[in-house]
Amino acid sequence: MRKPVIAGNWKMHMTCSEAKDYMSVFLPLIKETSNDRHIVIAPPFTSLSTMADLSVMSNLELSSQNVHWEDSGAFTAEISPSMLLEHRVKYAIVGHSEPRKYFSESDKQINLRAKSAQSNHLIPIVCVGETFEQREKGEAERVIRRQVEQGLEELDFTNVVVAYEPIWAIGTGKTCESIEANRICTLIRKWSGYSDLRIQYGGSVKPSNIDELMSMSDIDGVLVGGASLDPESFGRIANYN
Repeated sequence: MRKPVIAGNWKMHMTCSEAKDYMSVFLPLIKETSNDRHIVIAPPFTSLSTMADLSVMSNLELSSQNVHWEDSGAFTAEISPSMLLEHRVKYAIVGHSEPRKYFSESDKQINLRAKSAQSNHLIPIVCVGETFEQREKGEAERVIRRQVEQGLEELDFTNVVVAYEPIWAIGTGKTCESIEANRICTLIRKWSGYSDLRIQYGGSVKPSNIDELMSMSDIDGVLVGGASLDPESFGRIANYN
């Protein structure tokens, strides 16, 4: 059974005090949410401790926005699995399009991060997706397949989530049509060779399209950016029908 993962990625937003205000509104909204889904928030590293304290005794799980492949060392600005586990973190996002774009992250590095997460009892959320130019040139499937095959190499598919995020739909207000998003998720599952691989969709997910997205056969959750910064908005997404 593929239990959906509804995850909010706060990116570089929210101070600790803002996180406290957010949680005071958000936690009551998910108090009665069905346990047939995972609800996850990935705050900035600085807010993880605060979020861990606030989410005790709730059904909210935490994710980091990245994780390094070494347990310790001279890796300025990175964060290790043990540092995350200390704050009750369960998931780690790797391969998001922004690190790929701004920091030239390779599929090999992303795979190392994902394997590090798994070996330390974290669940990696491995992001894949094409640019607008790649889609226009008919290269979307080739690009995504390469990211899947290289990024997921030697991973335990029972303990990983893949997030399909078409880069052209992230933060643009443009949403990949649900039927097309579902088609790509179907292909990702086929390429992985594992029928129970959990696959999210990400890219301008909002309360107005969550129900349609979650009605698709091969979409097992969402990775939400901007809409997760508003507690009522993300509460509605977490409580999709």
